[in-house]
Amino acid sequence: MEEQHAWRSFVRMHERLMGRLSHLLQTESNVSPADFAVLAELMDVPDGRRRFLDIARALEWEKSRTSHHIARMLKRGLVVRDECLEDGRGTFVVITDQGRAVIEVAAPRHMEAVRKLFLDNVTPSELRLLARISERVVEKLDEDPS
Repeated sequence: MEEQHAWRSFVRMHERLMGRLSHLLQTESNVSPADFAVLAELMDVPDGRRRFLDIARALEWEKSRTSHHIARMLKRGLVVRDECLEDGRGTFVVITDQGRAVIEVAAPRHMEAVRKLFLDNVTPSELRLLARISERVVEKLDEDPS
């Protein structure tokens, strides 16, 4: 019963936080959570470019979902595709100046909402514990990616 309560509480918190953060991204920055996730992945690398399949893996998206979403972002000028000249396989997704402008506006608002909705409601020791738990679970998931 305690395990079930802990799990359901975690899921409920995650769903409510993600729902609220998604709504705020959409209404305050006019960017979808999926756009934000892709742009954040691209901003995490110095040259703003990642292999298409690396983005799919990082976001745990199916190849088809990634392809469709990147196509929508291309149409809106947030990213461009660049062929991989080194090995002729795969494609890079590259953030554009417009994509950078979008995330540079959205990111501070997103972080402000994360702080208000989550960080301000946990103690520093709880935050450290959550980080350790999260890292351990992710490590286990990475050991068996099936």
